[in-house]
Amino acid sequence: MYENKEIVNNKEANISNKLWPGRFSVAPMLDWTDRHCRYFHRLLSQQTLLYTEMVTTGAIIHGKGNYLAYSEEEHPVALQLGGSDPQALAHCAKIAQERGYDEINLNVGCPSDRVQNGRFGACLMGDAKLVADCVKAMQDVVSVPVTVKTRIGIDEQDSYEFLCDFIDTVMHHSGCNIFTIHARKAWLSGLSPKENREIPPLDYPRVYQLKKDFPQLTIAINGGIKSLEEAKLHLQHVDGVMVGREVYQNPAILAQVDHELFDASMPVVDTVAVVRALYPYIAQELSQGTYLGHITRHILGIFQGIPGARQWRRHLSENAHKPGADISVVEQALAMVTERM
Repeated sequence: MYENKEIVNNKEANISNKLWPGRFSVAPMLDWTDRHCRYFHRLLSQQTLLYTEMVTTGAIIHGKGNYLAYSEEEHPVALQLGGSDPQALAHCAKIAQERGYDEINLNVGCPSDRVQNGRFGACLMGDAKLVADCVKAMQDVVSVPVTVKTRIGIDEQDSYEFLCDFIDTVMHHSGCNIFTIHARKAWLSGLSPKENREIPPLDYPRVYQLKKDFPQLTIAINGGIKSLEEAKLHLQHVDGVMVGREVYQNPAILAQVDHELFDASMPVVDTVAVVRALYPYIAQELSQGTYLGHITRHILGIFQGIPGARQWRRHLSENAHKPGADISVVEQALAMVTERM
């Protein structure tokens, strides 16, 4: 959990602050960063800030599932909320804090049609005052940080002045001082969510400039970052780096994060040992009716680039969904890697 509120409410530029969990974080990714994924990622890094998938206020208030389930081992863990009704967001934020989440994040970046129809996500960039009202409503009922993840612009509203006005309005009307900026604008129509992650050009310098112009804010950067070397370059300009698909597809990156970005005295994690450390969790989940494949789909990329990785992926993909599949499937797949080491 956040051990020191001064870290996240610091009024001075804190680019060198290695104590803030958001110095490196795994992005919220729909259908990917579920509780099984987050448990696995935590085994790889003790310091990284983990985000849930985006959860809508409607799902929490009216849904029948336990959308806020997580394991205590996941801390520090942040809940990303989707919504635009300040009262509903405040209600959900309060529940999330009671459940033990370390941060509440408002999604102002997702461009999908489904999200827009609910009037939340990236379309909210067009109404900065409403975003401020939403954040303020949540801050009034929780003591954990309330943060915003957004884009650098939407549609034709993509000037630097527009971005500054948005940030300034949200900051001054809500007191929010932590923003994660996806360094692309979003097209609200004409592009799929996948295309919106790839086609609009990245503009990292714009995010760097935002940090210079708002030094009192804590700014994390997101979008297209593929290595820790790139992360280190960004950290010369901003406070934090958020990585999404690259970490999911190549989770071994996380094994080096604590050593490289937080504390050089911390060891690089052994990925084989991490897989074995996952066994008790798998056994517990299987005993509760979870299918093996729901867990192993998140670990397919752990040995990317290592001899035996293809056999590892194939064995898990072909066998984890079979009736009665258990830890022996993972052990057999792991042997295909370890015997070649």
